[in-house]
Amino acid sequence: MTLQTSALIEPPAGVDEASIQRLVHTFYDRVRQDPLIGPVFEAQVDDWPEHLEKLCAFWSNVVLRTGRYQGRPMQKHLRLPIEAAHFDRWLQLFRTTASEIMPPQSAAIFIDRANRIADSFELGIGSVRGEIRSPRHAFKMSTPG
Repeated sequence: MTLQTSALIEPPAGVDEASIQRLVHTFYDRVRQDPLIGPVFEAQVDDWPEHLEKLCAFWSNVVLRTGRYQGRPMQKHLRLPIEAAHFDRWLQLFRTTASEIMPPQSAAIFIDRANRIADSFELGIGSVRGEIRSPRHAFKMSTPG
């Protein structure tokens, strides 16, 4: 019996390193200009080209499973001055950008992962602060647009 693994590792339609880079750069251009979350990022990121490279590696790892990112992003976010409104705005910008950059089915994959990441970070931050939280984003069925 031969195991068919190609379907398991097939990248989502229209997703490659170039499209991930386009998504990440477009998204964070918008983030930096946003009046709510832009100042949070600007206060934390000293080297945007290096940070964008890490973010491209992160999303490559998340969606294409490339193993390019080996960091621990939760640790860097635990002490940030962010609340639910920051996560909601981040997700709103991400959903819009993913829907514009990616084909619909691939955008849905990115959006689903972003929802799960936002919930994970929000729960982690709430835990460190001694606040009780529950997931607010990940279990909603996401559709681009």
